[in-house]
Amino acid sequence: MAVAAPVTRVLLPAAVALAPLLVLIVVLSLVRCNGEHEPTVGLTAEAELVSPDGAAIGTATFLQTSNGVLIMAEVEGLAPGGHAFVIHEAGACTPDFDAAGDHFNPTGADHGFVHSAWRNDDSGGHGGDLLNIYAAADGSARADFLTDGVTLDEGPSHSVFDDDGSAIIVHELPDPYGEEEADTGERVACGVIVSTGGGG
Repeated sequence: MAVAAPVTRVLLPAAVALAPLLVLIVVLSLVRCNGEHEPTVGLTAEAELVSPDGAAIGTATFLQTSNGVLIMAEVEGLAPGGHAFVIHEAGACTPDFDAAGDHFNPTGADHGFVHSAWRNDDSGGHGGDLLNIYAAADGSARADFLTDGVTLDEGPSHSVFDDDGSAIIVHELPDPYGEEEADTGERVACGVIVSTGGGG
């Protein structure tokens, strides 16, 4: 019995120390995995974002890392508040933004990368699903995302450079991340994703 007390004192700090690891496991369960693809680190791309009237209102730049694609967005002229920010399946913004098609979804997964964890599957939602961006009172927004739902390499099924390319769309309203696609309003900005080089 004399040994039990020290063991009890050791277990509690150990449990506290493991808490960050448990949080990390939960976070990782929300991340899409495309383990069969070895990305070419350093590839870059860019999308010049325009409003429906053709005015330049921002850029999204893409950098491929060993852990996914880093997307860095800067946008102006938005209504303050949240906006869905999604990669769409076709690289076109004319004659209107509907030309970009639906969400980029090479695996045919259900919508909602948060919901995929609740469904206990690893589909990760649509490959083009990203987090919402939030515009300040002056209409400007800046956000960085890391996703492995897409790749800048040509060839893999989740490449943004497939036969018809891809575009990035800013929507009028935020995405609630639900299992069903919600009405996110009008498409208020569009940019065709184009390769800018990089790589080994």
